[in-house]
Amino acid sequence: MTYELPTVRGRLTPQKDLSTLTWLRVGGPADWLFQPADVEDLSAFLTALGPQVDVFPMGVGSNLIVRDGGLRAVVIRVGRGFNSIKIEGDLVTAGAAALDAHVARRAAEAGLDLTFLRTIPGSIGGAVRMNAGCYGSYIADVFHSARVVLRDGRVETLDPDDMNFRYRQSDLPDGAVLTDVTLRAPSGDPVALEARMVDQIAKRDATQPTKDRSAGSTFRNPAGFSSTGQADDVHDLKAWKVIDDAGLRGARRGGAQMSEKHSNFLINTGDATAADLEALGEEVRKKVYDSSGITLEWEIMRVGEPK
Repeated sequence: MTYELPTVRGRLTPQKDLSTLTWLRVGGPADWLFQPADVEDLSAFLTALGPQVDVFPMGVGSNLIVRDGGLRAVVIRVGRGFNSIKIEGDLVTAGAAALDAHVARRAAEAGLDLTFLRTIPGSIGGAVRMNAGCYGSYIADVFHSARVVLRDGRVETLDPDDMNFRYRQSDLPDGAVLTDVTLRAPSGDPVALEARMVDQIAKRDATQPTKDRSAGSTFRNPAGFSSTGQADDVHDLKAWKVIDDAGLRGARRGGAQMSEKHSNFLINTGDATAADLEALGEEVRKKVYDSSGITLEWEIMRVGEPK
């Protein structure tokens, strides 16, 4: 499809190779990549962009497989100008591009407890979109509001009822681009919060393949909730456990592998294609179903066209 693009103050790049922007380092080109300068630039662009043009809002690519044929769309990726973190009382307002870990650390310094975000990969915009959570806490528990630019260019503020948060899901409008998020955080002692985050990082590094190319957890837990981190946490219906029970820890296809260290992590061992990764994931889903009758649901978003 050929189409005219509006004039922008930000950056427009044609045929952008999306493999350079995803943590798994796979994927074909997008028709265009738009990196807006600020909210006004983004709003003006979407207002002027023909409604027939597909747009795909993209975070830092931490939870994404872009297929090898790429995306026939304008990919919108917020960056500089969308990564500020401001704290007023118990409210933390972060630009959508702010990394979850940075938000957790800044909040802790101010005596606010968003420590569950410390080990979640990616940006706060993506965390809101998928109601990210761990250690028994979720974005939904602390969400106050979010500002978005809708596909027609209107800027709106969404409240918790608008989002309809569920396990790993929300109802963000199609084509809407998150620009900033406000979270209401419980208070805590900064020293204790920092110590908790240090402990969380140590546990994560001991149990997850943090040095490999992955996109975090591949499948949602069939139990319907995140690991709590508590001693009495039940693992029978955790994704890693049903994958293990099906004998798939370390399973390979081309350059794709289910991690030996954590079997719910799909990794690119070096030369995987998006097709390798997705096909291995689908093979795992089939064999887990054959083994246990459980249908695993993807947590990683998969978009675009095959090659």
